Amino acid sequence: MSALEHVHGLHAVQALLERDPARVVRLHVAQAREDTRVAALLAAARAAGCEVVRSDPAQLERLAAGGVHQGVVAQVRPMAHWNEDQLVRTLSARPAEAPPALLLALDGVQDPHNLGACLRTADACGALAVIVPRDRAAQLNATVRKVAAGAAETTPVVVVTNLARSLRLLKDAGFWVVGADGAAPQRADEVDLTLPVVLVMGAEGSGLRQLTRSHCDLLVQLPSLGAVESLNVSVAAGMLLYEAVRQRRVPARQSASR
Repeated sequence: MSALEHVHGLHAVQALLERDPARVVRLHVAQAREDTRVAALLAAARAAGCEVVRSDPAQLERLAAGGVHQGVVAQVRPMAHWNEDQLVRTLSARPAEAPPALLLALDGVQDPHNLGACLRTADACGALAVIVPRDRAAQLNATVRKVAAGAAETTPVVVVTNLARSLRLLKDAGFWVVGADGAAPQRADEVDLTLPVVLVMGAEGSGLRQLTRSHCDLLVQLPSLGAVESLNVSVAAGMLLYEAVRQRRVPARQSASR
């Protein structure tokens, strides 16, 4: 049996109990916390059949490894990464009325801190999953999970053996593949990101590989008004994801104003 992992913080634990309660084995709650948010967590935990333990501050600090736990730490079974087949099955099973899917693909991102930050932003932007190559790229580990602040427990990481092949499969499934490139002829806000789309970010320093670039339908840039030539990959991924969110919210706001 795999060692249990720890998820801390009210929001992260609540999301886990809502989305995948079977993974929660034990919930540690501060002895002094009796507010409504904790009461809701306790009810969800008991409904899921997991053990609830009242813990002192020192134990919570140890379980959260110094993270901001807000008096709540869950011990959970590790979330297995998805493979290409699971992603395709999940996309095929989405109801017709579901909003267009948003995916993030990382082409050889090496730094686990960047992967964790990308996961956190992908979760915040409603991305269905984050796709990473199996080789020469950061994988899920304790550092990634800590930086992701719970997003690694709610946003699947799809590990693929051949990113180019995966992008071809997604294109066949109706997705547009949009790569980020500082020298691209179009800005991100000039292209339609409201369709089913895969946003592809290149590795730190080297950017998109030529093979990956050749599988992109469009290349876009994030305009820079300063002297810095390029952005950190996790920052750029966040900006591109939020541009997709912005575009997808505009029609709703326009309809509401009519």
